[in-house]
Amino acid sequence: MPTYKFKAMDLAGVTAAGEVEAISPQDVAEQLKQRGLVVIDVASKYRSRELNLEFFPHVKADDLSVASRQLSTMVNAGMPILRALSVLESQSSNKLLKSTLAAVRGDVEAGSNLSDAMAKHPKVFDDLYVSMVRAGETGGLLEEVLLRVADQLEKDAALRRQVRAAMVYPSLVVTFAIGIMLALVAFLIPVFINVFKQFPGKLPALSQFMVNFSHALTGQWYIFLLVVVALVGGFIAFRRSDWGRPRWDQIKLRFPLRIGEVVQKVAIARWSRTLSSLVSAGVPMIQSLEITGRTAGNIVIDQAMAKVITSVKQGGTISGPLKDAPVFPPMVPQMIAVGEETGALDHMLAKVADFYDDQVEAAVKALTSILEPVMIIVVGTIVGVIVISMYLPLFSVYNAIP
Repeated sequence: MPTYKFKAMDLAGVTAAGEVEAISPQDVAEQLKQRGLVVIDVASKYRSRELNLEFFPHVKADDLSVASRQLSTMVNAGMPILRALSVLESQSSNKLLKSTLAAVRGDVEAGSNLSDAMAKHPKVFDDLYVSMVRAGETGGLLEEVLLRVADQLEKDAALRRQVRAAMVYPSLVVTFAIGIMLALVAFLIPVFINVFKQFPGKLPALSQFMVNFSHALTGQWYIFLLVVVALVGGFIAFRRSDWGRPRWDQIKLRFPLRIGEVVQKVAIARWSRTLSSLVSAGVPMIQSLEITGRTAGNIVIDQAMAKVITSVKQGGTISGPLKDAPVFPPMVPQMIAVGEETGALDHMLAKVADFYDDQVEAAVKALTSILEPVMIIVVGTIVGVIVISMYLPLFSVYNAIP
């Protein structure tokens, strides 16, 4: 039985607070009424516990996927939803998920639908999850919908892991290159500076630039740190702003070295799989398109969805507006058009998602093969420029010897 915190007032106007076990908030009010108290406020004790976890708001997709599969299995076996949620709560090792499941169970005990209870926790259950669960409740197919949600979460997580794994090598090389440059500038160049002081005349322009850069880096390093912090903070603010986010999403699609191609294919794979899951779960088409646009991860696709929604509301097709959206290759609207004509839109979208999952894997491998030599050239160029700048004065002195 859940525990509720309450605030109440007696007939004399004296306030009281405490905790009480009850089936629902209405039961709390009845118990307090029998004590001669008038309820002021009632809140689930679990919600207070959830607020204490604001510093740890993350629930891994794998944890949520496993919980969804377990819940589907228990519901399919005929276990009451309250009992199933209690079992999930006891088995969860993630503190935020455990607290959230407890709060959801408390709301369901109070008379809420499962989807409405989940909707109160958007950090754990996003629009896609809640909408599919609501459709499953309405259609009596909750166990099947939960399995689809788990599949969606697993494939999204696999896609993210694939892209992140491909970025590990370039990130390490860039970090190594920056470290080498800073070490050479901070420790190697000062050794040459004492030698340069004995040379007559001016240093070559490149050597003088590196000497000045070394002095600035070692003597005024805090300025460089402030500049880096300002640039990073400005970029984050730009990317999150209403003005900057659309421009950044467009820039990502135009990145060279096949980076833009990977970004595009990842967005399309996620878009098509999300829409397929929503349509197959029985979520209304307009709502499915709105959720898909918001969860695609690129505002360019979200803007394209706005045109698609307008077309569908006017009795048009989904594929029509997609043909005019540059972010979608011609194959996508063609396959969707076939799905609309045959009444198998969800299956066709799933095929599009599978196709682009494979395309992402191939594009990531191609990107990695391109970035490896590029990174080697970048590191070699940085080291070479620093070394050459230090030896240019020596060459000048050597040439001056008769």
